[in-house]
Amino acid sequence: MKDLKLVGNELINSKRTALVVIDLQNGIVNSPRLPHSGAEVVEKASNLIKAFSNKGALVVLVRVSSIDGKDMIKPETDSASNSVKFSEGWDRFVPEIEDKNAITITKRQWGAFHGTELDLQLRRRGIDTIVLCGISTSIGVDTTAREAYQHGYNQIFVEEAMTAGTKEEHDYVCKYIFPKIGKMRTSEEVISSLK
Repeated sequence: MKDLKLVGNELINSKRTALVVIDLQNGIVNSPRLPHSGAEVVEKASNLIKAFSNKGALVVLVRVSSIDGKDMIKPETDSASNSVKFSEGWDRFVPEIEDKNAITITKRQWGAFHGTELDLQLRRRGIDTIVLCGISTSIGVDTTAREAYQHGYNQIFVEEAMTAGTKEEHDYVCKYIFPKIGKMRTSEEVISSLK
């Protein structure tokens, strides 16, 4: 069978495509989010996870974590730091997205590729396309997408399964960045195209 790509009504090859879910964890999901609430993103991501799992496709759950924050990057910036609170269980995935067959990747910075085994795990399984969703559109998802682009992956972005701290951040990335490095699709389009 030839490689399948999502273009219009074409199909997504479940053997060569992975769903990569960014930072849907206790300490992140419940923060104020726009244009979609954390609960809305979790619901859409959960539907995608079930569809991918039902087809035997790879699901990768990515989380940011640290015991004390000392292994995370801390550059000097003009913006006030949005420091993570390391309360008990802050880095656990929300229960709605847990999948016993998923690969878990732990990162210490915004992107899921740098300093992790994500690229290795994808390549060993013959993955050439990733479907991205999660929080935050303009930080973890965007940085991971740019890294994936530089690694040569095809990408599909599910707009309603991601959100940001502000609507402006989300809209900018979805309008100006993602269409240059991949394809924008709805969760329904991805699920119905997964073969």
